[in-house]
Formats: sequence, structure tokens, C-alpha cells
Amino acid sequence: MILKGYPRISETFISTEILLLESLGIPIEIYSLKQPRESFSHKKVKAIQAPVTYLPEYVLPHWQVLLRSNWTAARKLGFRYLKELGAAFRRAWQRRTTATVRHFLQAGHLTAKRLLDRPVSHIHAHFCHTPTSVALFAAQLTGLPFSFTAHAKDIYTSDPQQLTRKIQNAQFVVTCTRYNARYLAGLSHKRAAQNPSTPIHTIYHGIDLGFFTFDHRPDPAPPYKILSIGRHVEKKGYDDLFKAAKLLDDAGLDFQLVQIGSGELTEEFHTIIGRLGIQHRVTMLGTLPHEKVIEHYRSAHCFALACKVAANGDRDGIPNVLVEAMAVGLPVIATRVSAIPELVEDNLSGILVEPQDPAALAHGIMHMLGNSHSYDKPRERARAKVEREFDNRRCTAQLFELFRRALAKR
Repeated sequence: MILKGYPRISETFISTEILLLESLGIPIEIYSLKQPRESFSHKKVKAIQAPVTYLPEYVLPHWQVLLRSNWTAARKLGFRYLKELGAAFRRAWQRRTTATVRHFLQAGHLTAKRLLDRPVSHIHAHFCHTPTSVALFAAQLTGLPFSFTAHAKDIYTSDPQQLTRKIQNAQFVVTCTRYNARYLAGLSHKRAAQNPSTPIHTIYHGIDLGFFTFDHRPDPAPPYKILSIGRHVEKKGYDDLFKAAKLLDDAGLDFQLVQIGSGELTEEFHTIIGRLGIQHRVTMLGTLPHEKVIEHYRSAHCFALACKVAANGDRDGIPNVLVEAMAVGLPVIATRVSAIPELVEDNLSGILVEPQDPAALAHGIMHMLGNSHSYDKPRERARAKVEREFDNRRCTAQLFELFRRALAKR
């Protein structure tokens, strides 16, 4: 399994998936292109048995290592290696990027060190950009079948032509929402396909329902705690949520907005909060492990997320934090973006508003907090929805079946 970075706090669903696949009998080895970003990880990561190998991330600092391993691959594979190397250079020239050559060299390194002369049956990548590029090259060098899971940013910021090529060469493709699946299927239908029958499967990430138990019962009275969890990136819409918080403050609502997460826009967010004059209403806690996050789910009065489509096309699929909030019974308000309506049904299991509309967001939060006594049924519907479609054991069982079939073909 090829990953961009491992482990990552924001990608707990991948660690959980690996752990569950291991429990079902799938032997896994993990190959990561990057070292972990955080100095801590969730407890479940420690339970994973799969060995982890970190591939050389860049060419220049590791050129001698990459040269030696690719020379080994070239000697063992002969003409096949030269053919794929030539194809990689042609694509790099056409796309005017050196990243293609780097991905090929990483794949050659992986092939020489771990794939040749070993009982490997299948290659799977998470995220359809860099990890899948390396997986595709490794598959072409070795003849092994490969598949990949596509998520959110990796889909909508990828070159459609390159993404189509990856779909055409994969044994199967997995994605985490029906919204994504329609987009990926549309790509392969629009272009001449070498393999138009590549199946695209929708499998939700899912969560551990045993950990996120339905026991949310805070006192429905001010001061209210509004919780939001997400990385500090444009698509999360925190600029809109902070503007909504300003409107709530102007309206006289007694509340505290607690935000968990970090990222490239942290300083900008602090500037926005200061400019709006709501420092006394917003608490930024940074990134926290799940064991700490669950305490905030259980003590909050509502959960708010203002996702939107970023300028570069990046967008969320179904943020796992929304699933988690609904699982514990925390009322949610979110935006009608991407696949979020596949999870949150407006006025049935939560409230949906249009993106980039702070006034609508503030109105929804105010309505939710002022009518908490009427949210018992929506909370129950939300939990039932999660149990039906987002139980990670059921979701991983679907993925296990895909791998079982792939391994049986070998």
C-alpha cells in the first residue's frame, strides 16, 4: 500500500482501514513517500502490524540511493525498464514537469528493493495524485495489478487526462462518495479508453461506532459551545465561519467557538479573528488526538462546518468529522458542497446552508441552539444514518472483498 504520508492525524480513516484489513487476514506492507507531519499519532496506529518503509522523497538529496536501486531494477528487468523509462521521460517532456521522472525513480526504487523476487500480489495507493503515479509506474515495471482510492483534493486538482490514464490502467478504483464516483466515471467516458470497463466503487470511509457512542447530552443553555474541526485550508471555509461568529456576537448570543485543527492558513485565520474583534469568542486548540477530540464532541452544543470549493477546485468529499459528530448525537450544520448532502439531510438529520453565506450559517446556528429541545428526532436520524452507511467495519468489508477477488486472480 503506497501512501503520501504515514501516519497522519488528518487521515485516521486510512490507519483504521489498514488495521481492519489486517484483522480480516489481508497481509499489508506500507510504503510512504513522506515522513509524518505530527509528533504524535492515534492509538490505533500502534496496533497496526504492517511494516512501514519510507521511500526517498526527493531526487537530489537521495540521487545516489535512487541511482543504485534503479540500476538494479534495470539490470533485472532489461528492455521492460528501458521502455517504461522512455515513456516516463516523454510524459515529463509533454507535461513540462520533472515530477514524473521523480515518481518513476521512486517506483524503480520500490521495485528493486521490495517488489522483485518477493510474493507481492497487488499494489494499492491512497490518493490519486503522487501515490498513484508511483503505483502505476511500479505496476508497469513489474506487471503486478494495481488499484487506487481517490478522495477529494487529489481528484479535483489533478490533470483530468492524467487521471483518466490512471483509471484506464487500474484493476479497480475506489472513491469515498457517489459525487466523486460520478465525476471519475464521466472522465473515462469522455475520452477514448483503453480499458473502459474499469469499475469505480463507492465505499465510504466509515468510523468506529464503538468509539463514537451516542451519548451527547449537554445542558441546552448558554454559554453555548460551537465546535468545528478541520485543517486550516481554504476549502474548509473558516473565513465564512468566523464572519458568522461575528454576526452571532453582534446579535448578543453568549457562545464560544472552539476550533480544532492546524494548517497553512493558521496565521491568516488569527488575523481574521482579530480584525473581526471576536478573540473573546474563538478558541483555537490546534491539532489534537482522537482521545481528546471526543471530549469536545460530547461537551459541545452544535457542530459547524462551512466547506466550500477553493479557487483551485479543491473541495471536501464527506468530512469524517461530520460523521463523527452525527454519531455521538451532536447536531450539525454544514454547507451544500460536494457530497455533504449524501450524509446530512437538510431539516431531517441536520441543517444545510449554501456555501460562502455567513448570514445563512449564523441564522442556522442560532435556530439550532434556540430550538435544541426539538432536535431529538434529527439526532436519532443522524445516528441511524451513520449506523446504516458509515460503520467502518461494513465499509472495510466491502474493500476487503475487492482485494480478495484481486488476490484470487493472482
